[in-house]
Amino acid sequence: MRKLLSLVLLVAIFTGCDAKESRVSTDNLIALSWQKGFCKLNKHKRECKSIKKDSFEANNFVLHGLWPQPKSKKYCKGKKKSRVENELYKKLKIVMPGTRSGLHKHEWKKHGTCYGGGVDRYYKDSIKLLKAVNQTKLREFFVKNQGKIVKKEQLNRLFDYPRKFNMICKKGVITELRFALKGDIGSSNLSTLLKAAKPLHGGCKRGKIVGY
Repeated sequence: MRKLLSLVLLVAIFTGCDAKESRVSTDNLIALSWQKGFCKLNKHKRECKSIKKDSFEANNFVLHGLWPQPKSKKYCKGKKKSRVENELYKKLKIVMPGTRSGLHKHEWKKHGTCYGGGVDRYYKDSIKLLKAVNQTKLREFFVKNQGKIVKKEQLNRLFDYPRKFNMICKKGVITELRFALKGDIGSSNLSTLLKAAKPLHGGCKRGKIVGY
């Protein structure tokens, strides 16, 4: 009888651990890079040596990372399979140029292990968000205003949730946008996730959109 009880207890413990590991984060921040701005300051990176005018990264935001919140939630223990399925990896190489420098492995280890649902779910949800942002007026604004210094308030007027995203700059150059998200990414659209999120603070008020 004792052996049976011990067995039941062990099953419950391991089942509970698996459930916890598979639970997907509903409090997140996604960082999307403006690649030409990033590469202006990081010319030594592999992904910055081959940007073409008609490439995806030349005319769209690209994926930096999806970060479970709070900020301290990093390098979680548990299942850490990092190999992405082939078809998904092909997409990732396009929308995340940093894969050429191993960025996808770093982001998975540091942030993805805390997201839940496994590496494929982590990057499928990340790509879904990236696609949604690239369909907003923000991307169009960046493409049309390359070479200009712009203000955050200009972006605010284009976006329905101005307090839910930050503009990040380095040395006066806009390198990325970060968006606060609340809810299940897999079953919610971008508007729903932004509306439910808490306001973001910080970021820069003005910066240059680097172009050709």
